[in-house]
Amino acid sequence: MLSDRPTKLVPPVLARMAAWCLCLILVGVVVYFFVQVIARLSFVALPLAIALLLTALLFPLTRSLRRAGMRSIWATWITMIAALAVLSGTGWLVGARATEEFPNLVKQVQATVADVQEWLTTGPLHLQQTQITDYVNEVVTLIDAQRTAITGTVLTAGAVAFEVLASIVLMLFVTFFLLKDGDRIWAWFLKGFGRMSPRVDRAGRAAWATLSHYVQGSVIVAAVHGVVMGIVLAGMGVPLWAPLAVLIFFASFIPIVGIFFAGTVATLVTLGAKGIVYALIFIGILIVEQQLENHVLQPLIVGRALRFHPLAIILVLAVGGILAGIAGAVVAVPVAAVIYRALPELRSDPPALPPPPPPPHEGVSAGPPGGEEPSGAGDRESGAAGRAGADTE
Repeated sequence: MLSDRPTKLVPPVLARMAAWCLCLILVGVVVYFFVQVIARLSFVALPLAIALLLTALLFPLTRSLRRAGMRSIWATWITMIAALAVLSGTGWLVGARATEEFPNLVKQVQATVADVQEWLTTGPLHLQQTQITDYVNEVVTLIDAQRTAITGTVLTAGAVAFEVLASIVLMLFVTFFLLKDGDRIWAWFLKGFGRMSPRVDRAGRAAWATLSHYVQGSVIVAAVHGVVMGIVLAGMGVPLWAPLAVLIFFASFIPIVGIFFAGTVATLVTLGAKGIVYALIFIGILIVEQQLENHVLQPLIVGRALRFHPLAIILVLAVGGILAGIAGAVVAVPVAAVIYRALPELRSDPPALPPPPPPPHEGVSAGPPGGEEPSGAGDRESGAAGRAGADTE
């Protein structure tokens, strides 16, 4: 009776809430330490995450080459070489266009600054030239004050260059072996779960299907976005349109935030090179194209794999950005989508197996084709078996 007394003093609702709170605290502690381990192992975790995204993007080509009869090793090598060729060609195009058009951009920006200064002195503001000079000097002073911090950032970036190179090499190795031996690696991984392996297998396959569809759809949407805005910038005669198109392409992988950043950079370049009228036109086209992407391309291509509310996407991006910066914001949404699709498969029971086909002697009449009863059949069978046979008939 004494042991039941504290329980009786606590309302059942409060007891259930306390149990739930205890479970949530334990889960929070486990998640916290898991995040800390991932943060300490970011040198390995980040290349592995990028390698998984690249594998999901490139595996359809490898699978097609295998189905065509090519050996796995050669299909993997061709896929990797094709991907590197595309990246190298894009980098060469961007570098060549930037080298060619950057001097012209500087001249156009200088001309735009002169026009702005003239408008400030002769326009409705009627500013004095001395006031404009003071504003410019304040900006220059602010930049000089931040020079030490900028120099320190450059030195820090130079110090981690070796780590970045090592991460790229690790990412390429992981991508290569996932493309070549992904099925065997998954089979080896499942052996450690014993009786839980069917559930883990279903969850893993659902997660992989979601990740593949999300990555491939995101690449298609980002490519359309980059090509359209690149054509718009080139049609306006904006310098550095090719680098800006590539920037818009890569920024499209960060939902909501990425396109805002890339659009701001492209708008500033357009403003400095062509003036405020072209900048406003570019902003209008960018908004219209972004709305078409959000309401047409995204639901048709990526909507089946990712059905998150915009508020959920913003929260996921915020958490990923706080934990791992830009890289965390890039991988936050696909990670959340994978977890959201894998958990139901991990918790659900395995699907019921279809009934086995009946033996040849079942499913037919008890007597032979001639109508004679089989002799001694009822004597050899038990009563339960006889009743089962009667139910079958």
